Amino acid sequence: MTVLRQIKRKFGIAAPRVAVRTHAPWYLRWVLILGGITCVIGVAWMTYDTGRALAGFQSGQAAAEQERLSEEVAHLRDENAELRSQLAALERQTQIEQATHGNLANQIKGLTDENALLKEDLAFFQTLMTSGGDASGSGISINRFRVRPDALPGEYRYQLLIVQSRIRGREFQGKLQLVVDLEQDGQQQVLMLPRADEKSGPYNLSFKFYQRVDGVFKVAPEATVKRVQVRVLENGTDAPKSSQTVNLS
Repeated sequence: MTVLRQIKRKFGIAAPRVAVRTHAPWYLRWVLILGGITCVIGVAWMTYDTGRALAGFQSGQAAAEQERLSEEVAHLRDENAELRSQLAALERQTQIEQATHGNLANQIKGLTDENALLKEDLAFFQTLMTSGGDASGSGISINRFRVRPDALPGEYRYQLLIVQSRIRGREFQGKLQLVVDLEQDGQQQVLMLPRADEKSGPYNLSFKFYQRVDGVFKVAPEATVKRVQVRVLENGTDAPKSSQTVNLS
């Protein structure tokens, strides 16, 4: 009975249902799977592109805009380089013009000073001709003796005009001597120029009527010059023919 019952359960009305399916090859299943994946990716890309379009972004427009901006940057760089070149040229031109202007200004100043000096000389000689000579009787006079600080510390420039007014038949031969009173380190000192070890060439005098002297002497930069006396000595004599003093401080 038991065996008969089991047979009825397996093959009878109460037996389990059996589904009959058609067998599909494995490659067809992979084709279907890949097709589904491709459809999903396409839908996703269309959704992404549609979203960008709705947001106002277009890849073609962005690429064109990027190219335009790159060209504009390159153009601005070239323009900046050209402007820098023009600016450098203008700076050089300005420096040249300033140097030229400075040279012209110095020339004008020099000519103006020379013109003033010539006017002074003319007035002096006119007065000398009118007065008839040197009132001291020595025949040698010192005129317009000036001493002023020069460009470098411790340098002083002196200028004077020496005139022989009485003896016009012979040439005067002699030299200048400067006596400089100065203060250094709180002590009063006297400096005689030219020094014993200094060349006397710049101090030599040789003229028949007049000689203009323009020279420079040096002291210690920390020294203060109080006064300067100039003496005109004739060769062969120790007594000065003429002297004059200027006070600086």
